[in-house]
Amino acid sequence: MSFNVSADAYLRFMGRYSEPLAAQFADLAGVRGGQVGVRGGQAGVRGDQVGVRGGQAGVRGDQRLLDVGCGPGALTAELVGRAGPEAVSAVEPSGMFVAAARERLPGVDIRQAAAERLPFGDAAFDAALAQLVVHFMADPVAGLREMGRVTRPGGVVAACVWDHAGGRGPLSAFWQAVRELDPGADDESNLAGVREGHLAELFAQAGLDAVQGTTLTVQVHQAGFESWWETFTLGVGPAGAYLASLTAARRDELRELCRRQLPEGPFEVSATAWAATARPK
Repeated sequence: MSFNVSADAYLRFMGRYSEPLAAQFADLAGVRGGQVGVRGGQAGVRGDQVGVRGGQAGVRGDQRLLDVGCGPGALTAELVGRAGPEAVSAVEPSGMFVAAARERLPGVDIRQAAAERLPFGDAAFDAALAQLVVHFMADPVAGLREMGRVTRPGGVVAACVWDHAGGRGPLSAFWQAVRELDPGADDESNLAGVREGHLAELFAQAGLDAVQGTTLTVQVHQAGFESWWETFTLGVGPAGAYLASLTAARRDELRELCRRQLPEGPFEVSATAWAATARPK
């Protein structure tokens, strides 16, 4: 799926979740200042803490990191902050997002390309990461296979997607109201990787070994209902497209259904993502 919206709209809609998620996701993939590694045979994440235990596979020094489907650059910025711009490359199919990411992160090699056709040679990176991307890939298995191809043996392939199927994603209140209004609506619960265990299955289908699955959770403060609702009117992603497809009367009805589900005044949104890591041979 291509996001035909401005980078500013995307960041207002999803950035408040994707930016704190990026820090946890980079930790899970073993990206530290000056090194990359996955620690151990098991990744365990609870709440806002990331713990990856055991022996370490990775490199120090001249690490090379790839952000696949970088959007406006939330994860890319996190990687740059840890490893420096010269160590990071990124790809993104949306030309508008590529331009925004390049402006935000000068010195980073950011190319317009799809995950299924990465413009890099074999074993070019120590780690390839895809944050909130796999479920929008045209062919998730092909995209993950490409990520494995461009990652060196013993490096790290990592991906995460929101738990839309389990009702723990950041848009759960919206989609719950949609289903009440329109039980036949095509929400995001059937997308690739959004149900328990499916992301790890996709990794295995892509030929990636030593796959480990876990969850990452962020807590995001919302000033109130009006500011929460306003981001859905920006037309971003499946939620924005669904809202834009409604008549004014139906939009008002959906708005009130959403309001009933949320507290008055400021509130917190808990958002959980499925995550998986693997190490190519």
